[in-house]
Amino acid sequence: MTITNLKHIHFIVNPIAGSGNHPVSEKFLNKFFDKHTYTITIKNSDYKKHAKTLTRASITEGADIIVACGGDGTINEVASCLVNTDIALGIIPLGSGNGLASNLKIPTCIERAIALIKSTSVKKIDVGRINEHYFFSNTGIGIDAQVIMHYENSNERKFTSYIKSSLKALIGLNYKNEMTVEINGQTIRTYPFLVFVSNSNEMGYNISLTPMASLQDGLLDVLIVSKMSRLRSLFFGLLILLKKQHLIKEAQSYQSKAITIRQANQQSYESQIDGEFFNIESEAIAISLLEKSLHVIA
Repeated sequence: MTITNLKHIHFIVNPIAGSGNHPVSEKFLNKFFDKHTYTITIKNSDYKKHAKTLTRASITEGADIIVACGGDGTINEVASCLVNTDIALGIIPLGSGNGLASNLKIPTCIERAIALIKSTSVKKIDVGRINEHYFFSNTGIGIDAQVIMHYENSNERKFTSYIKSSLKALIGLNYKNEMTVEINGQTIRTYPFLVFVSNSNEMGYNISLTPMASLQDGLLDVLIVSKMSRLRSLFFGLLILLKKQHLIKEAQSYQSKAITIRQANQQSYESQIDGEFFNIESEAIAISLLEKSLHVIA
């Protein structure tokens, strides 16, 4: 699919994404978009979920393409408003991890990412849904949510911050809640170290828990890792860095279109959605897939 006669492109910019030193501004963008061919609008998001408000306004203003300029969190907010619409999502990756952009082979070089947007080569990708929230890369309950919580509370946006946050999460690790995971007709009872559900094959920083996942195969890739000691957890972390996480016996992989997660006597789930921490208040978590429901320039 190719979009023609492009005129109205809206840029939703997270001004503090990554290091916060990116050049994306109206003056910068005007160098690439001929004013006789394009109408560009730049909007800065100032707080969590603000990008959603800005995107909804851009939809009513008649944008042909809406470009998320930021990390996976900003992309999630913008893309969530575009599911099941004909408006294409553009991406200028400015975050620290840039997992979805990497999977879509969108350059981290801003000038090259802009050239890709101007090419308007569009593909349809699958979208994940966890209760009422959408995810485009991955979602998880367990150690990854704890890592993200500590990462968001830190003042740094570097890979070393993820390492520090991972160690903090391991120190505070506990297995107080038994969960049941319903998948492909099976009911799995576990005290989970991790329940990870992925739509893409990369988390960011070239790290992957689901290397065979695809944005266009109509399936979610699921990794369930059961309870293990802290020492064993450190070994698992090493295997992840070596891309050999499948070698640990506590890890089981699945593919499915739908997953339901429940936990006894609890109605709150600490989770991460596309690298953002969420506390989901619910009796159960329902995770499903919407096939080819988002247009992305990639």
